This record gives sequence, C-alpha cells and structure tokens, in this order.
Amino acid sequence: MRDVTAAAAETVALALGEFEPLPESEQDVTDLVLRLRGHVSALSAELPLGSGPMRATWKLASEAIPAGYVPSRVYLRQLALATQELIEVRRRSTAAVARAAPAQKPAGLQRLRPPSRNTVRVLVFGLAVITLIIAGSIPRR
Repeated sequence: MRDVTAAAAETVALALGEFEPLPESEQDVTDLVLRLRGHVSALSAELPLGSGPMRATWKLASEAIPAGYVPSRVYLRQLALATQELIEVRRRSTAAVARAAPAQKPAGLQRLRPPSRNTVRVLVFGLAVITLIIAGSIPRR
C-alpha cells in the first residue's frame, strides 16, 4: 500500500511546485482541492486529536472554493501550504515514535522458529541408529 505522506507530498508539489503551471480551468482547481482534502482527511486520521495545525487545516479544508480566477488559486495555495504543514507534523510524530520504540532483542535472544518436518525425521532416525548401536554393543550373558 502506498504511503499517505508520499501521496500527499506529490499533490502538494503539484499545487506549489515552482515549475508547475497554475491550473488553467476551474475543474483543475476543483480536482486539486478535492485531492488535497482527501489527503488532509487521511493525514488527520493518524495524528493526535486537537493539534493546532490539524484544526486550522480542517477549518480551511471545509470552506467552499471561492469563485473567480485569483481567489480560487489563492485558496488552493493556502490549502496546499496547510497540507504541507500537516505532512511535516506527521513526519515529526512518526520519527518520534520510531525513536521511542523499544530496542530489538539481540540476534541470539530472538525466538527460534520450529524445526522443519525433515529435520525432525533426520533427528529421529539418528536417535534410532544410536540406540541400535548401543543396544548391539552391550555384551550378552
């Protein structure tokens, strides 16, 4: 499955990219806004409730897209910047969780996997042969 953060970063790059042209039609703006709103929803699901950037981004994402060429592009840019801030918050929280994760056990202390069926067969056969050798070497009376 694709990483939510990477997908959101790609959409933000489409909206904010230095070499990306402004969306030409209102449909292009609407499509980008809807994609950004989806990313905001997905990123917010993995963040703690009530964080400042999340509340501000949700408020911005819930607003209607303004009419007109310039206002709609300004709104798109604001939403992309807010989404970019959420991405950074998510990356910082992921990094903090990774640092706080308990250290893994050394290789010698990890749980061993059960032996395969063929390994058990070889061990039983070897034990039977050893038993026969010992039984055959005991002197008879």
